[in-house]
Amino acid sequence: MTWSEMQPLLEQACWDTLYMVGWSTLIAVVGGLPLGILLVLTDRGGLLQNTVLNKVTGQVVNIGRSLPFIVLMVALMDFTRSITGTTIGREAAIVPLAVGAIPFFARLVETSVREVDHGLVEAVQAMGGNTWTVVRRVLVPESLPSLISSTTTTIVALIGYSAMAGTVGAGGLGDIAIRYGYQRFETGLMWITVAILAVVISVIQFGGDLAARRLHRRGGRSGEPLLFRPLRGLFPGTVAADTAKTR
Repeated sequence: MTWSEMQPLLEQACWDTLYMVGWSTLIAVVGGLPLGILLVLTDRGGLLQNTVLNKVTGQVVNIGRSLPFIVLMVALMDFTRSITGTTIGREAAIVPLAVGAIPFFARLVETSVREVDHGLVEAVQAMGGNTWTVVRRVLVPESLPSLISSTTTTIVALIGYSAMAGTVGAGGLGDIAIRYGYQRFETGLMWITVAILAVVISVIQFGGDLAARRLHRRGGRSGEPLLFRPLRGLFPGTVAADTAKTR
């Protein structure tokens, strides 16, 4: 197969992969962020402590994470068909990709949010802040660099999942590698596909790491301390805000 024959196949496959991964990431963030925060809030000692809800939610997340993606894809075929009307193609692949990514991202969010200084949470509560205020002003902003890294990890995982989805006709680079590289013995095309995947993953990882580092520096050494940043906007008359201004 010549390059002129490979090029249109690879271009379409790249767009299909980006389409699937982009929509799946968006759904995973929208679904996984509140789920991860809920796991923290309902845990023992949390602001909304509820042992039963926490255990049930944790088990659901664990089950979702434990299923291999290829098995999840097959198990969700009826569900996928009911939503998209088909089980093949890039739109159909988004359903199992998103379902598999939500619990994965939720656990990463839980880990990120748990790293937030509990003293800051107590300070906001002492000043009259409710649970929603703590989440919006403290937990999410303070864990944002880590959340960016978690999102990057999720995107990289979804690229790998989307390649596996190519085995059942989802399209994308995985489909090209299977149909042409494996079934038709086009070894050159397969290795080009592998190289493209490696480059895409490297670029995404670099961009995510760079964004996380810049956010960390902006809220850390080069900006006002993370401890005072949420309090400054919420309680402009507090000692914490005055301290932040003088630094």
